Amino acid sequence: MTYRAPINDMLLALNHGAGLQAALKAGHYGDFDADMTAAVLEEAGRFASDVLAPLNTVGDKNGIKLADNKVTTAPGWPDAYARWTAAGWNGVSGPEAFGGQGLPLAINAACTEIWSASNIAFGLCPLLTLSAIEALDAHGSDELKKIYLEKLVTGEWTGTMQLTEPQAGSDVGALRSRAERQADGSYRISGTKIFITYGDHDMTDNIVHFVLARLPDAPAGTKGISLFLIPKFLVNADGSLGERNDIHASGVEHKLGMHASPTCTMTMGDKGGAIGYLIGEENRGMLCMFTMMNQARLGVGLEGVGIADRAYQQALAFAQERKQGRGIGSKTAGMDPIIVHPDVKRMLMQMRVMTAAARTICYATAVALDISARSPDAKVRTEAAARGALLTPIAKAFSTDIGNEVTSLGVQIHGGMGFIEETGAAQHYRDARITAIYEGTNGIQSIDLVTRKLAASGGEAVWALLDELGGIVSRVEASNDPAFGTTGAKLRDALGSLERSSKWLLEKLASAPNDALSGATPYLRLFGSALGGCMLANEALAARDIDGGSDATRYVTVARFFAENVAVQAGSLERTVMDSSESVMSADAVLLA
Repeated sequence: MTYRAPINDMLLALNHGAGLQAALKAGHYGDFDADMTAAVLEEAGRFASDVLAPLNTVGDKNGIKLADNKVTTAPGWPDAYARWTAAGWNGVSGPEAFGGQGLPLAINAACTEIWSASNIAFGLCPLLTLSAIEALDAHGSDELKKIYLEKLVTGEWTGTMQLTEPQAGSDVGALRSRAERQADGSYRISGTKIFITYGDHDMTDNIVHFVLARLPDAPAGTKGISLFLIPKFLVNADGSLGERNDIHASGVEHKLGMHASPTCTMTMGDKGGAIGYLIGEENRGMLCMFTMMNQARLGVGLEGVGIADRAYQQALAFAQERKQGRGIGSKTAGMDPIIVHPDVKRMLMQMRVMTAAARTICYATAVALDISARSPDAKVRTEAAARGALLTPIAKAFSTDIGNEVTSLGVQIHGGMGFIEETGAAQHYRDARITAIYEGTNGIQSIDLVTRKLAASGGEAVWALLDELGGIVSRVEASNDPAFGTTGAKLRDALGSLERSSKWLLEKLASAPNDALSGATPYLRLFGSALGGCMLANEALAARDIDGGSDATRYVTVARFFAENVAVQAGSLERTVMDSSESVMSADAVLLA
């Protein structure tokens, strides 16, 4: 089956779960016309269904090829990318001064979900280009912006992010790539980078690489890293392309999934060093790179949402068609569709509600980042920046965990047919696996959440969010709607667990940091579950207020299932956060025996 963007679900999540409508009414989005949101998403959905989705299996089966240091993408890829840029999709949220449409990041976030659902390997390329745009716009010189920014915004050129080296993965400070100052103000960079997504391809005539390297007199560790812009082809004064730069793909990886996305080993320095240009200040490259990475982390979270929704749509269609056994009390002749069986219903609902929760968390992150940049009120911008920083690791890790879990359930619902490649369920499972690893592993996101985001200002951003979520729960409780079942009570308990866990972790960060780190991963899951449950309840309340019909019933059912089957696990996660540190820290008796 092909992919169809769930526009109504997305609009409800964006406008009400994520708070876009409230932000618009408060004046944080200026003169943005919210009426165009649905039209943008509908058109994106059409492009995804008609152009990108049909290439998903093609890309998986054909993969990419490397010959003479040049990468060739799968059949149809260059044409699809040309149509993508011609339609303006690369510049949805790009700055208008450089050819973009200037739409909110939240709108582009919804589009990113659509690209990821229809063809995650294709959507990964513009996702990284968007990160490159953010870094160049925020930290690049006016001269570099003039040369490169419009080309990146329109998608005429693509961008890469190059951090990882064989000995420097999550520990970026261990990188060895070297940069030498030149008399003309440029730099010569040499070294090797690995796992570089779309490091080379045939979809555009130039690629703009953003590369971390170390100057000879740089301090050790991350304090001595600088960021450089290195074009595949140098650019002449008139804007035309000049000589090939000394950077090329010397290898490509053969991977579990994402076969159509080239993952390259990039070599610099075979001919004296790649010519590069400093982004930001010397030895402050990590500041610039985090601008890229934070944008990319939200994008990867949306990949988790997209691939989960694709797997859910396919599993739902299969369960409605596949006949096996008979339901209890069935009066039909012959076998029933497997969707009548309670266990299959449970799996499908698990897929649906977890995807919905992850979607709203990601959209809420984008709305917060929008407000932090767009609101005319400085205080509001500061608070929104703190909210966006808090939500980013949750959006990345929770959503990609969900992507892995939901695609696994998709295989399970297909049964043996899901384990073979013909149905496509296995591809979703394989493609999803990397999302929990790249752009900072989910374990690192958990550590970031606890040690930086929770700890910031004594947990101020967490307490403010808990107050808002408590207000949602109060509205559910006050509704007296029996359709919600025990939703209010379950969410109230989940928020209690989140509050107690947060306070405990703050205390342990000061007195026993290893205890806090031991509980970081279950804490992030607890946070995502409580947050996602409250957001889904808020969407259900909004749907009920809008029409009170079948749509409202559907969203109330989603919120209730999440509360009674997912959020209810908050108590055990709380105990894991608080009680498991000793068993974790004593594991050396087993692991090092």
